[in-house]
Amino acid sequence: MNRARIAAFVATVAASALLGVPSSVHAEETNCRGSIGSRTVDNLRVPQGATCTLNGTRVEGTVKVERNATLYAFDIRVIGNVQAEEAARVRVLAGSRVNGSIQLDDGGNARIRNTRVGGSIQLNANSGYLLVARNDVGADVQAFSNSGGVRIARNVVDGNLQCKSNVPRPTGGNNVVQGNKEDQCRNL
Repeated sequence: MNRARIAAFVATVAASALLGVPSSVHAEETNCRGSIGSRTVDNLRVPQGATCTLNGTRVEGTVKVERNATLYAFDIRVIGNVQAEEAARVRVLAGSRVNGSIQLDDGGNARIRNTRVGGSIQLNANSGYLLVARNDVGADVQAFSNSGGVRIARNVVDGNLQCKSNVPRPTGGNNVVQGNKEDQCRNL
């Protein structure tokens, strides 16, 4: 590189720093212990064993709920997904919107109610009571191998409603399903 190019490069970097132009974009992760109100965050994590209450919060990325953690979410907006693995409790309620999917695996109880979900709702191997009611779901609702009871009622599902290997069998009804109602959910 000749001296003129080096000087131009240094001037460009200096000007970018003065103007506050980021050299690269990194999404930040917010750890939630306690409550977050009406503000915007990038990604949100509920750490192991913590309890987080979101009320009117906007998440530009994904919400992750870790082992033995609890999430209470009211009127939230999530651009990505809500994911929980081995969580104690998950509540997504009261006019919330999740552009991606809600996936709850190997956890305790959960309620997803009065929520618009752009992707799927997936409930896999949870041991607590699960309620999926009055939601508008852009893809599938799936409940597989849950053992605490599942109620699926009054949802509008653009994809399929699929249930297998749940003990006891899922209950509910009055679901409007554009695709197929399959296996344990064929009468819901």
